[in-house]
Amino acid sequence: MTSLEVVALQGLPMIRAGDDLVELIASAFDRNNVAPRAHDVLVVAQKIVSKAEGRIVDLATVEPSAKARSLAAEVDKDPRLVEVILSESVRLVRARRNVLIVEHRLGFIMANAGVDQSNVGPANGSAYVLLLPENPDQSADTLRRGLKARTGADVAVVINDSFGRPWRQGTAGVAIGAAGLPALVDLRGRPDLFGRKLEVSVIGFADEVAAAGSLLMGQANEALPAVLIRGLRWSASESTAASLVRPPNEDLFR
Repeated sequence: MTSLEVVALQGLPMIRAGDDLVELIASAFDRNNVAPRAHDVLVVAQKIVSKAEGRIVDLATVEPSAKARSLAAEVDKDPRLVEVILSESVRLVRARRNVLIVEHRLGFIMANAGVDQSNVGPANGSAYVLLLPENPDQSADTLRRGLKARTGADVAVVINDSFGRPWRQGTAGVAIGAAGLPALVDLRGRPDLFGRKLEVSVIGFADEVAAAGSLLMGQANEALPAVLIRGLRWSASESTAASLVRPPNEDLFR
């Protein structure tokens, strides 16, 4: 590969629970004069997947537990929000003022279990939060199969989200769901420029694709939640984003 084309699909509407993402994205391809091809990769923002799947919680319906109230006082957050975060988590990793780092039930180590309030419109004065998809890899596979049936093109799909990184400032796009491409590319055993065999090089391919999509998606009011990447090539076997989660026995910081 010597070049890539990265195209944001314009004109997608605000997504609501029950919306048909396959049909909306296929229609966006038509409006943007983009004909998807095999080996294209569609990067889709987690937020619109979660909205379409109805992963929205009205905080007015949440009754915080004693644990949530105690932790909320420690970190200075809404106890109802903390209750939702704990319900999506299997382990509390760190708690500081305004910071909750947890292990999500899917294995991700992340802030607030991915529970998000940005770009989740309130209705009737209520405060809503958005959860991650129940099964992001399955969501990606469903999109992939639906788009193939609708367009005829076998397009790989990556669902991305913005994560902070330990020891580095700023967030970056990562893959939380993937279908139709290798999430990991193992280069161990291949020669380097001088013929030495690589011993530890395993590439987070889906994460790199997710980050490329994030460059056009933005984080504020850009309203560009779907990005097509053309020109990628791979030979490794397909794998899901779940394979990107480091197993506990390999976690040196647990």
